[in-house]
Amino acid sequence: MVITRECDYAVRVIRALAGEERLSVSEICEREAITAPFAYKILKKLQKAEIVKGYRGVHGGYSMNRELEELTLFDVYYAIDPEMFIIECLNPAYNCVRNGQGGVPCLVHSELESIQMELWSMLKRKSLKALLVRE
Repeated sequence: MVITRECDYAVRVIRALAGEERLSVSEICEREAITAPFAYKILKKLQKAEIVKGYRGVHGGYSMNRELEELTLFDVYYAIDPEMFIIECLNPAYNCVRNGQGGVPCLVHSELESIQMELWSMLKRKSLKALLVRE
C-alpha cells in the first residue's frame, strides 16, 4: 500500500477544518497549500464518507461532520482509497492463481495478509485529535 498524495492531503484538509465552524475551499487551500480541484475531489470523498459536511450558497463551505476523537488515519485513508491493499492479491475481488492452487494456500499470501492487518491496526491506534491537536 502506498499512502497516496490524495490520502496525505485529505489529512491536511481535516487539519484545516479542525476546530473551525466552517471554511471555504479557498481558505482550506490557502492554509494547506492544496490546489482547488484537488481539494474539491478530496472533499467530495470525505463528504461521501460523512467525515465532513458541505454547505451550499454564498456562505457555503465545509465543516467537520465527526469529532476528531472518533476518527483515525485509517478512517480518512479508507474514505479516499477503499482498496488500501499492500498488494493486489489481498483484494477479495482479485483472483490469485497461486493462492489455493491444488487446495494449498499460498504461504506468502497468508504472511502478507497478516502484515496488512497489522498495518491497518496501526493506522487505527490513535485518534486524529491525538495527531492534530496540540494540548
